[in-house]
Amino acid sequence: MNIRERTEEIEQMTLSKLATHACDTAGRQFPEEEDDLRTAFQRDRDRIIHCKSFRRLKRKTQVFLSPEGDHYRTRLTHTLEVSQIARTIARCLRFNEDLTEAISLGHDLGHTPFGHAGEHALDEICRMHPLEDGSNAFHHYEQSVRIVERLEKSGKGLNLTAEVRNGILCHTTGKQASTPEGRIVRVADRIAYINHDIDDSERAGIL
Repeated sequence: MNIRERTEEIEQMTLSKLATHACDTAGRQFPEEEDDLRTAFQRDRDRIIHCKSFRRLKRKTQVFLSPEGDHYRTRLTHTLEVSQIARTIARCLRFNEDLTEAISLGHDLGHTPFGHAGEHALDEICRMHPLEDGSNAFHHYEQSVRIVERLEKSGKGLNLTAEVRNGILCHTTGKQASTPEGRIVRVADRIAYINHDIDDSERAGIL
């Protein structure tokens, strides 16, 4: 028995019956050999952390377009806060922390620069000039999926599991993730941005 198999065995013994087990993943778009050390969801988490789009989050603002000072949130700090909150919830409920973390870390990869103003600007452009896939609107969660499926690694994508891709796509209002871990990330995202938007607004003297 290798380390991955031992981890999967521990999941079977300790996680809730409602949790998503790594050994039961629906798989990847392009089949791969299993890793001896990491479960499928652990590999997804690592791929997201080491991808270029994740590093670019540090230069994207969360709320304010051009804040002065070092203490305002960026998309990267927001993502880390969401991951921490979501993992805590998952641990308490005995759901899969690795899957929860992977979805959390990837949920905002497609967010634009300049906060939601950037997203609205691209949405207007897409309405006039539809994307290659026929989309005539821009949504950051759809862009996040495009990144992990097609844009990263020079067009090869990250080849993430179906559960992580679904969680990234469905982390926003109006969508329901297929796994409880994905639904946890949606709640954690809301907890994070409500609290830190207020915190940043108070720091800026707006509230």
